[in-house]
Amino acid sequence: MIILGFESSCDETGVAAVCTERGLLAHALHTQIAMHQEYGGVVPELASRDHIRRVVPLTRQVLQEAGLNMSDIGAVAYTAGPGLAGALLVGASVAQSFAWSRHLPAIAIHHLEGHLLSPMLADPRPDFPFVALLVSGGHTQLMRVDGVGRYELLGETLDDAAGEAFDKSAKLMGLGYPGGPALARLAEQGDAARFDLPRPMLHSGDLDFSFSGLKTAVLTRVKAAEQNGGLDDPTRADLAAATQAAIVEVLAAKSIRALKQTGLRRLVVAGGVGANQLLRARLAAALKPLKAQAYFPPLSLCTDNGAMIAFAAAERVKAGLVTLDPDAHGFTVRPRWDLAEIA
Repeated sequence: MIILGFESSCDETGVAAVCTERGLLAHALHTQIAMHQEYGGVVPELASRDHIRRVVPLTRQVLQEAGLNMSDIGAVAYTAGPGLAGALLVGASVAQSFAWSRHLPAIAIHHLEGHLLSPMLADPRPDFPFVALLVSGGHTQLMRVDGVGRYELLGETLDDAAGEAFDKSAKLMGLGYPGGPALARLAEQGDAARFDLPRPMLHSGDLDFSFSGLKTAVLTRVKAAEQNGGLDDPTRADLAAATQAAIVEVLAAKSIRALKQTGLRRLVVAGGVGANQLLRARLAAALKPLKAQAYFPPLSLCTDNGAMIAFAAAERVKAGLVTLDPDAHGFTVRPRWDLAEIA
């Protein structure tokens, strides 16, 4: 079966075609970064309107690149949540309309499940069970994954997520949008040892996270620099390096603790922060003594994309977790949706 997937939860419009037997056939993605840079962050109304402009051309592109006709599609999948309500409605309504017009089943997919399973699009593909570190823009969670739809929450952030800590710290330093990647690039030029920043909950003994205190510490350093002549380029680079080092140390330490507590030897890292090169290097080094292995999605699939949504739907179909009813086309979206609810 070939599944056409739509992702529109925030500021990326993604469309992809995945075959349950052959895997990913084609995907296309449009990012709204350039549009939102003027405002320093995502403007929900503008995001929704841009999804409307992009989704049909991207669908045509995917079908053409995959060599498919509309008659080849066996089911349609879409992100039903969590995310921005208006943005979610664009992808959901287009997917449901496509499915209704072709008398196909439509499959509602949890955005974080898409991220969670996206490393399985890479080679080598991780086997179940594994520990998953979900680090997308608004979420930081550790999950035990025993199979598709079999998820156990081990720990999560109590306030700011890691992605938010990157973005908010970057904004405090006067870096552009999106802040996380800008901070990571600047950190390459800095000395992380210059600033002693906190590692919140590093030694808490549990698997929960907290990054709001780190953001406050960054704000304190920025204000101190401004009172002493301003935040010059070397200071900004050093502070960026120290901020990144603090976030990465906490993420890596908690991930290793999760592996030890569960006795598992496979760690899957998914979400936009999973593209961070320091995090990848730190985890690779920390896993060697445990004889464990880390799995990451391809860099092109770390951000939101349609491939992960179509793939999650395909895995749910193969696991028998989806009722493929071509007549069920009533739908809603869920801007707030706990991943544990679908397990």
